[in-house]
Amino acid sequence: MAIRSIERAMTVLQEMNMQPYTSIAHLHARTGLPKATLVRILQTLEGLGYVENDPRLGGYQVSALVGSLSSGFHKEPMVVEAGRPWAVAITRKYQWPVSISLLDRDAVVVRFSTVPDSSMSPFHKTVNMRLALLTRGMGLAYLAFTPKEEFDLIIEILRRSQDPEDSLAHNPARLNQLIEKVRQRGYASRVRHVEPRNSNTIAVPIMNDAGRVVASLGLTYFTAAFSEAEACERYVAVLKSTSAEITRDLTRIRNSFI
Repeated sequence: MAIRSIERAMTVLQEMNMQPYTSIAHLHARTGLPKATLVRILQTLEGLGYVENDPRLGGYQVSALVGSLSSGFHKEPMVVEAGRPWAVAITRKYQWPVSISLLDRDAVVVRFSTVPDSSMSPFHKTVNMRLALLTRGMGLAYLAFTPKEEFDLIIEILRRSQDPEDSLAHNPARLNQLIEKVRQRGYASRVRHVEPRNSNTIAVPIMNDAGRVVASLGLTYFTAAFSEAEACERYVAVLKSTSAEITRDLTRIRNSFI
């Protein structure tokens, strides 16, 4: 005989696992469970550490602890948990919004953003935003540090794309020049000809303890505030040191599951 309360909790977890953030209204619409029941389930899961409530974004999300329920859980989502407090700290100190992005086949996708914490954000929302790998700071910061085999596969995919922002994949000489520039600097910024031109993003890679890129960390600012050179002078070192701290926290979180 099925235990109804467990069935309901697993239904909620399954639905939450498909969304970066979700609300009680969304869960009610998707599961058909009463809102009062959902509140009790979420409070229980939050108390156990499997769910987190982020009031800034008005929603709930699963925590990395959910990974302990499945041997198929990948490391990459843990980087969001490791990086979240550091991203928030940067925004609180410097006001500009900070994001963490993960690779999704032919682009990076913003999985966390401090836009709700920033009064200086050029955007209202960036979570789930797809960013091109060859023109966007966060995309370039990830792509430039991928292993050669993965890099070549990604470029092959981009060559089949009709998106103008992927066109550089057809020009190996210019592409290699750009990638080498990012690698030497250790950071990337948005290519100037793409929109929006009233803002720019500086981004750095986030590595795991094996030295493999798992995400990118970016700070976005209004170009009217200062030039790209000034922005880099102010924030590149901050982003690089923060990336190193995230790597250390990512290792600690991963080891807690071993």
